[in-house]
Amino acid sequence: MISLRSHQGAPATSVADDDRAVYTVQEVARLLSLSRGSAYALIREGTIPALRMGGRWIIPKRRFHAWLDGIGEESG
Repeated sequence: MISLRSHQGAPATSVADDDRAVYTVQEVARLLSLSRGSAYALIREGTIPALRMGGRWIIPKRRFHAWLDGIGEESG
């Protein structure tokens, strides 16, 4: 089992953020300054690109950033 704390007691992750291909709903909510419930609603309606894997939603980083970059272009 991988420890979630470093030796100094500060939180640590087992995989660097850049190495992961996906975001969690909570991470996307934080990135967009939304509540977790609002992020789930946007994911369920298909506004935010996401995939259902088992019992959880994952948001592919590349698709998310492409969608986010395209928001301004769509309204302009």
